[in-house]
Amino acid sequence: MAELDTSGGGNKKGGKVRSKKQSTRVDLTAMVDLAFLLITFFMLTTTLAKPQAMDMFMPDKDKQNPEETLDVKASRTMTVLLGDDNKIVWYMGVIGDNAPTVDNFGKKGIRQSLIDNNKKVVATTGNPEKGLMVIIKPSDQSNYKNFVDILDEIKIAGVPSYGINNKIEPAELTLMKEQGVFK
Repeated sequence: MAELDTSGGGNKKGGKVRSKKQSTRVDLTAMVDLAFLLITFFMLTTTLAKPQAMDMFMPDKDKQNPEETLDVKASRTMTVLLGDDNKIVWYMGVIGDNAPTVDNFGKKGIRQSLIDNNKKVVATTGNPEKGLMVIIKPSDQSNYKNFVDILDEIKIAGVPSYGINNKIEPAELTLMKEQGVFK
């Protein structure tokens, strides 16, 4: 049991004769119990932050069927190549048909490019569901953070579909080296 003892009175010799103060005893047990009850209440009633995850479905390697390929026009595709040091190279359509663009992450970088290209494709097709198709190709020198960042940028830009391909063509490697994105 917790208690606070404030004993008073003096044992000093000499001086005026004073009456002896009564000792005050305050029982703190109830306050300690209340504090633990409040702590327990707030711990049990708060909601903890739930981890956010993005759903990603990958095809089964064993059950690949050549008849289940997705035919997408080259004018609807945008290929994003992830390099080292947070660098990105992207091009529209087939490599060599359009000039590649070196970009960075952020509002004025790849996000604006995704939004603009998606608007162009939707205007051409007239169907928002048949918008831009982004193909993400991470290189050996890119990191996991860049991969998650590009997925976030695609989600923010409202691009309806994307794909992930880990096979970078030799022409794309040459392009990345020319642009200074790959060593």
